[in-house]
This record gives sequence, C-alpha cells and structure tokens, in this order.
Amino acid sequence: MNKLSKIALSLTLAGLPLTLAAEEFQDTDKVMERLKVTGQQQEGYRSSSAEGATKLGLTLKETPQTVTVITRQQIEDFGLDDINSVVESAAAVNVENVETDRVYYTSRGFELNNFQVDGLGLPLVNNNTHGRIDTALYERVEVIHGANGIMTGVGSPAATINMVRKRPTSDTQVSLQGKLGSWNQKRVEIDASGKLSQRTRGRVVAALDNGESYLDRYENDTKVFYAVADFALTDNALVTVGHSEHESHTDGNMWGALTLYYGDGTPTNYHESTNVAADWSEWKVSESRSFVDLEAALSDNWTLRAAYNRVRTDEDSLLFYTYLADAGVGLDPETGLGLIGYGSEYDLDDKQDMLDVYASGSFSAWGQLHDVVVGANYSRLDYVDSSVYDYHTGNGFPVMPALNEWDGDTPLPEFTDSQAGSVIDNTQKAVYAQARLSLTDDLKLLVGGRYNDFETDGVGYGVDQSRDDAQFIPYFGVTYDVSDSLTTYASYTETFLAQTERNRNFERLEPLTGKNSELGIKADLFNQRALLSLAYFHIEQENLAVSDGDVINPQTGVPEPVYRAADGVSSDGIELELAGEIIEGLQGSASATVFDVDGDSLVEDYTAEKLFRSSLTYQLPTMPELKIGATYQWQDATSRVQGTVGDMYENAGETIITRQSAYGLLGLMASYKVNDHLSFRVNGYNVTDEKYLNSLYWAQGFYGAPANYSATVTYTF
Repeated sequence: MNKLSKIALSLTLAGLPLTLAAEEFQDTDKVMERLKVTGQQQEGYRSSSAEGATKLGLTLKETPQTVTVITRQQIEDFGLDDINSVVESAAAVNVENVETDRVYYTSRGFELNNFQVDGLGLPLVNNNTHGRIDTALYERVEVIHGANGIMTGVGSPAATINMVRKRPTSDTQVSLQGKLGSWNQKRVEIDASGKLSQRTRGRVVAALDNGESYLDRYENDTKVFYAVADFALTDNALVTVGHSEHESHTDGNMWGALTLYYGDGTPTNYHESTNVAADWSEWKVSESRSFVDLEAALSDNWTLRAAYNRVRTDEDSLLFYTYLADAGVGLDPETGLGLIGYGSEYDLDDKQDMLDVYASGSFSAWGQLHDVVVGANYSRLDYVDSSVYDYHTGNGFPVMPALNEWDGDTPLPEFTDSQAGSVIDNTQKAVYAQARLSLTDDLKLLVGGRYNDFETDGVGYGVDQSRDDAQFIPYFGVTYDVSDSLTTYASYTETFLAQTERNRNFERLEPLTGKNSELGIKADLFNQRALLSLAYFHIEQENLAVSDGDVINPQTGVPEPVYRAADGVSSDGIELELAGEIIEGLQGSASATVFDVDGDSLVEDYTAEKLFRSSLTYQLPTMPELKIGATYQWQDATSRVQGTVGDMYENAGETIITRQSAYGLLGLMASYKVNDHLSFRVNGYNVTDEKYLNSLYWAQGFYGAPANYSATVTYTF
C-alpha cells in the first residue's frame, strides 16, 4: 500500500467534514458511498452542525453561540419556497417587508445584513435583498445569532444567515414536484442526483414558480436552474464545481408603500389588497452564481480547503412612488385625497468575487488534542446603479385618487431627466485564525481573531463614497461539559462595518461597530434526538444608522431618506430554542425570544421585542403514512411616531402614531404518503385570517397576506 493510501482522507460534502481511513476501501466509488451514509443526509429538525458558525468542525452543542438551522425537512413540510418564509420561521429574526421586492431584516434589535452562501458573502448592498429568492437549490439555512466576527469580518452584531447549497449524492434519487396555491400560484420543481462515474457525482435542480397575489396587480415569475458535480481528483482530494441561474420578475411591485395615517392622525386601515404600484411597474432580477470548492488532506491531521464564488447580478426596474402632496395637511380623512406620485427607472448591476483559503487540523500538546484553523479571505463587490426620472411630461407627478380607488392606471413616464447613480467598488482583505484548546477533557477554550481591511472607492449620487477601514476583530469563547448531555458556554466578539448611509449633508456615517457577549447552556434531550439551547446576550453598538427623515438631494432635486448615527444602542435578552424529535413521531422546533433595546426611541418602537416561533409535525403511530403539523409565529406590539396633526384640524399638534398590535400567524399542514413514490401535502397559511402590517421599519407599510392555501404532489422515481 502506497504512502497516500495510508493517510486519513478528509472530504467534505455540504460543509460537513468526513474522515475515512484508506484501508477501508479500494476505490473512490466506495469513498462516495461512505460519503452518502456519513454525510449531510440529515433527517428531521435537528442538525448536527452549522458550517457558517465556525470552520473547526464543531457540533452545534460544542459551538459557544446560539445557532438556528432550518433543515430541508422543515422547508418541505411547510412549503417554505422562498428565503423570507424560511428566515421568518427562525428564532429572533424579523423580516421587514417594507416593500414587495426590497426587504430588510433585523435580529435582536439590530439590522441583519450578513447573507452568505456556503459560508461566503459580503454585507448586502444597501442592507436589503431584491426580488424573490427561491429555496429550491438549498439543503438548509443556518442563522448564526449575534456577531459572527471571525467568519464574516464585517457586518452588524444581529446575526448571519448562511444558505447551504444542495450537493450530489452517491445514490440515484429523482423527484418531481407540482404545486397549486391561492391566487393562481403554480410551481414545478425537479431534483435529480446520483453517480456519473466511479469518481464523479452530479446533481441538477430546476424550479418554475409563477403566481398572482393578494395585492392588486402584483405578480411574480421565478425561474431557477442549478447544476453541481464533484470529482475525486485523487484518493485524498475532492473538487466540487457548480453553477446556478436565478431569475425573479415581478409586475405591480411597490416602491415605498401605503401612507398609514390621515391628516387628523387617524389610521388609514386600507384593504389588504391595496397596492400603490402603477400598472407598468416591474422589477427584474437576474443572478448567476458559479463556484469551485477544493478540499484535500494534507496529512493525517490537516486539511486544506479553497473556495471561490463568482456572482453576477443584473436588475432593471420601473418604479412608482406615492407621497403626501402637503405633509402639513396630510390625507383628507373624508375623501382620502392628498397623495401625489412620481416614477423612476432604476437599474443595478453588481459583480462579486470571493476567495477563501484555509487550513484546519489538530495537534497534541499537554496531554490533550487541540483544533486550529488559519485562513485568508479576499472579496470584491463592484456595483453600478442609476436612477432616471421624468419631470417634463407631467406623467412623473400625477395627482392621485384615493388609494382605495387607485387601479394603477397612469401613463408611462418618459425616463430621460435627472439621471444619477453610483459607481462603487468594495474590497475586503482579511486573515484569520482560531484555535480550540482543550484545557481538560471537559473544558475548552476558543480564541482567535480576524484582521479585516475594508476599502470603498467611488461616487454615489454625487457624493464621494471613498473609505478605508481596517480593524482587528477578537473572539473568545469557553465551553464546559457539565455532563455528557449538558454544556455551558460563554463567548465574546466584535464587528465593524463601513456604512453606506448618508446624513443630512449627504456624507457617509462613520463605521458601525459592535460588541457581543453571550452566556448559555445547551443540552441533549430525549436520547440525543433533540437539542435545547438557552442563552443570555448583551450587545452594544455605536454609530447605528437610524432614519432622520427625507432631504432634497441637490443633485437630483428628489427627496431621499437620510440617516443619523445613534450615540449608542444596546440590547439585552434571552433566547430559548428546542429543535429535534421531542417524542416518538413528534418533530419540530420552537423558540422564544425576549429582549430590550435601549438607546434610540425609534428603534425601540418599531422593533418587536418579544417573539415566538414554532414548527411542529406529528407522524401518527397507527398511520405512519399520515403526517400533520402546525406553525405559529407571534410577535408583540410595535409602533412608529409619524409626526404631528396639522393646524387645520381640531386636534392640531397631537402626535401621530401608527400602531401594530401584537399578532400571531397560524399555519397548518397535512401530508399523506401513498407509497414509496407518491405523496400529497396541503398547507394553510394565516388560516385565522389575521390582518396585520408587515413592518413599521419605515413610515410607510403594507399588509401581510390573508388566509391562503396550497396543495403539493411529489413523485419520487
């Protein structure tokens, strides 16, 4: 047997390290078969690890931080076909649907802007996602709560969302799924995977999703294609290559949303279907992603991984915005009149290239085995956007009827005026290291850091955006195994982010910095079938960008949102989460979060500080082919100060406050497995038909979906 065949092989499938002794097999085919058995084929609602939290190969129980994993089983059980429906089922996360196609996220009272794919990513452009993001190509979604300094480098201390792509399997599996839902929703999805040769496996995923909406004039058409293959280059090296195309095209999309109050301060309370969009409004988002991932065993104890991601995005949109013609008068409470509108053509193109190289392994010292990872990261994000308006035809600023009578019928403007935009280049360079030192068999110390250099060059809407910020980000953690099933932990880390928000002088705010501390316990329950996590967290943040109203941009003549830096914002809270098989047949996850934001009244008001999330399914022992389930998502009351009542009303000078009462959304599901190949599932969402505002993150808002239903059939070949 040669030298290479005697070393331990370390291969990765979907981010999970797998170590196999060469003596156990004769060829790569057997290695792949073992990958299928030992790899990421997780079942149910408990995940063993989260690759976005650490590169040390730790289990969730060994990770000194709260981590939520939404598994593929949960995604399929409850028909979570888009990323927002997945994320809003996670503990402590709020999906801030301020518009239909531009979505913000918050967690623990702070803006969540770190989105990653397979552990790589940069903060979101302008801190939001655009269009509909389909989940067909993802195996699971990880939410790493709090700061994630070593893995991400930049961002806020809210959380990191890591979407883990599907990878090939050794066994042949092909599934075809069809779905029909409310508002003429139609969906087809295919997933095929298997061996292509002794050393090669492949997987192809495709999905078409098309439907109307409860919102007037709003429609979405999504197309997804994903192909991935892995190749065993040698007996100790695996390369994975993949490519995906994702297109989201919506008609009737909102830019801004509903005005939520009349001039006398009373709430508008429109029908859920009310939409401010013009009938020509549209938003197209096309995204291409390519990646190469190489992992090889360097020795018995060390593994090298190099990952490269390439992303190209093209966005084209026609937008229509409504606002108060006279903010001092507001909407007429009798007629509903008082709005004016204008249009814009907005285009965005961005290019992202990300490279991450690291070595991980273990060494023996002081009678214990220790783990360490050392790596370097290079990321570049360049984007160009432009906005064009119409000030010469009169179509740009139509006086509108009351929104409850608005049908979107307005001429398409000639978009030739006041062209403005951005040409921005962002570059991140970083080196990082982390070690897990075994002080005793039960006591582990995690220590590490990341030196991050984030540079921005360019001009955005006439304002110089150049910035060069570098900072060392420390990380400390400790875990202690009280018993085989109970672990206690503590951790501390920091974050920083060069912000893009501008103040009233259209100058960029200083970098956002944060400190995150967490204490907690994690316990294996029910014969290790479920994991219970309880954590106390304390977060401090400086220079948080908070809304400071609108100011006329001298370059465009158009009012634009501006921000100010909060003196200091803190958040203290408790998170409790249980995930896995609770009793035989009962799978699920449940979480409760309670926290208090202090330091900025606006953030305190619009942030829901009490949250409950649950997703449970039960497989009947007497009828195992039948599964029933329910989800329940609850949050406490929120509000937003909108201004004061104008002088022409009897209650002049009173503060106008928009309030959203506490509410809960109930979802139901039932599935029936006819045989090994055919199964049916029905899902109901907001089945109690709760009426609620999606978010008060902005002064405007719109209502969430009323009760709706879907039916899905799946055939597995």
